Amino acid sequence: MSLEKDIHQIRKFRNEHHKVVVNLIFTYNWVTERIKNFVEAHDLTLQQYNILRILRGNVEPMSTLQIRERMLDKMSDTSRIVDRLIIKKLVKKTISKKDKRLVDVSITAKGKALLAKLDESPQAIDSIVKNLSKGEAELISSLLDKIRLSN
Repeated sequence: MSLEKDIHQIRKFRNEHHKVVVNLIFTYNWVTERIKNFVEAHDLTLQQYNILRILRGNVEPMSTLQIRERMLDKMSDTSRIVDRLIIKKLVKKTISKKDKRLVDVSITAKGKALLAKLDESPQAIDSIVKNLSKGEAELISSLLDKIRLSN
């Protein structure tokens, strides 16, 4: 059954606001599943992918607590996930320069290379919304920002 038919077969909604929320939940799950399949093909979990992107976007190394604060999945055991990334040589730990009792985590060249490969992949995340024009994508992004910023 097509996505369009699935959406139309959903029972009546109280109002358009209710429909938006249900549609956001449905779309979140649909997109998450596609991203999950995409990163798993490269031997990563969604949480590992999230950590790598956080580390790549930060100039300085970060503690696991700082990483956890930025993660999408707050229930994750950040230290355990980082340890698995260390085994794969995608991140490394070093003693913190600011506090010798702490450990800093940073992305390795191998981790950056993997993210670059994922970013350039023909099955990249943007392929999920390939049927949207630039204007439509901008509109959806601005509407989603408006929803998040209203609370």
